[in-house]
Amino acid sequence: MTTRAVQHIPADAPVRLVVDALEQDGAVIVDDLLDADLLARFNAELDPFIETAPLAQDRKFVNDMIQWFFGAQTRDVTGVAGKSRVFATEILTHPVYRAVCDAVLLPSCAAYQLNIAHVLDRGPGSEQQMIHRDELVWVHLPSPHPEVQVASVIALVDFTADNGATRVAPGSHRWPSDRAATPDELVAAEMAAGSAVLYLGSTLHGGGANVTTDVRRRGMHVSYCLGWLRTEENQYLATPIDVVRTLPRESQELLGYAVHDALAAGGGYLGAVQVQDPVELMAIGEL
Repeated sequence: MTTRAVQHIPADAPVRLVVDALEQDGAVIVDDLLDADLLARFNAELDPFIETAPLAQDRKFVNDMIQWFFGAQTRDVTGVAGKSRVFATEILTHPVYRAVCDAVLLPSCAAYQLNIAHVLDRGPGSEQQMIHRDELVWVHLPSPHPEVQVASVIALVDFTADNGATRVAPGSHRWPSDRAATPDELVAAEMAAGSAVLYLGSTLHGGGANVTTDVRRRGMHVSYCLGWLRTEENQYLATPIDVVRTLPRESQELLGYAVHDALAAGGGYLGAVQVQDPVELMAIGEL
C-alpha cells in the first residue's frame, strides 16, 4: 500500500486549498505560516522561558501518564498567550488559522476558542510519542460527531524525520475509532522553520523520535475547539487578567472571554458575567 503524502500549501495561497486538503487528508502542511520576521521575534520572546524550563522528568504533571507522554527529555512552556505578546496578537489571530477554523468549526458552534498554546522543546533521546487523536480529551462526546478541533504544530526550527518531526496518518480522520496506524501509514511532517502542520482533532498523529541528532526540536502546539467545550488549558488562569485587558478584542475573544451566544441557532448563552459579555465589561473598565 502506498502511503499518502501530506500536501504542502503556501500560506499565501487561497485558504480554500488548505481547507480542502485538511478535509481530504486530515492533515496539511502550511509553508511559511510565520514569515522570517515573525518567527525570529517569536523565538526571541520564547528563549528565556525555554532556557529556564525544567525537563519533563523533573517536574510535576496532572498525572504520571501525561509525564510519560511528554517524554523525559522535553522542556515545555505553557500559557504562551500570557507570556508572548507576539503570540497573543499575531499568531493566535493569524488569518490562516481564522479562516480554517471558520470553515471547519463554525458549522458546529457560535464561536470557537483557543484550546491550548504550548511550546514543546524535545531533546535528543526523545522517543516517538504514542500515536493518538487529540479530540480524545473529550472522550465523552457521543460518536459519531462533527469535527470539534483544529490543531497544529508550528515548526520553530526545521523539522526533519531525524530530529522528531510530527508524524501523521493521512486519511485517519475517516477511519473507525478503533483502527490503529501501522508504521508505514505514518508520514513525517518535514518542514522548514515557520511552517506548520495543521490537522483535525480526529487525525492520528504523534511526535517523532529524536534519537539520531543532537538538535533540540522546538515546536508549538496550537489548537482551537468549539466554544461550548471545556478547553484543555485553562486560559482564564494561564493568562493573567491584567495581560488580557491589554490585548485586542479579537485575542480576548479567542481566549474564551466572550460569551458563546447561540441564540441565533435556537440555543442560549455560556460564559456570562453579571448576565453580560465579559469582553464588553473589559472594554468599559468594569472587569
